[in-house]
Amino acid sequence: MSIFTHWKKLLYLIFAFSLIGLILLFSVNYAMLSSAKSKTYQEVSKIEAREVALVLGTSRSVNGRYENPFFSLRMKAAAELYHAGKVKHFLVSGDNSNHNYNEPRDMREKLVKLGVPASAITMDFAGLRTLDSVVRAKKIFQQQKITIISQGFHNPRALWIASACGIDAIAYDADFPKWSNKKVIYREYLARLGAWVDLYILGTAPKYLGDQIDIQV
Repeated sequence: MSIFTHWKKLLYLIFAFSLIGLILLFSVNYAMLSSAKSKTYQEVSKIEAREVALVLGTSRSVNGRYENPFFSLRMKAAAELYHAGKVKHFLVSGDNSNHNYNEPRDMREKLVKLGVPASAITMDFAGLRTLDSVVRAKKIFQQQKITIISQGFHNPRALWIASACGIDAIAYDADFPKWSNKKVIYREYLARLGAWVDLYILGTAPKYLGDQIDIQV
């Protein structure tokens, strides 16, 4: 076999695997986005009232200098649902991987400032990823029916994970920051594929589970 023939076959293989990868990427994204259409809301008046909402975490600040607009708008959306009587209790789930970084605590503090009583907020400190937050909502916090709160680009993935876990979930889209970097939307295309691989190929579980916790609504 000549070197030319060897490289030709290698290029064919690279092309074939790349094509399969692209087809899978677009198929997964199409499926998740299509599935979410009937479960996602942008207006408070139109969303069904549910007892518990899962608020997905994100960092409170950008470079420690100013408040992250994704965080601000997510908390604003959560408070709007509470004050409209669409949610009675929040499960705020995020990363608390070290003592200096605590997304659930930051979310609770912000929600309290927006008029939500602390008694209506439960913190999940092990929501290291979206998959962890959603799975733990059922396995640890025993929630079968929830409203998920995040930005519109993020909610389809969370809803898909919820459905795969047997959770009856709908979602409320927080506003997208007007001046924010759109790269987060493009990264989400890959994140959706990653979630699909975690669910159906790797069978990835949350990093931390533990004893069940009751949410008092």
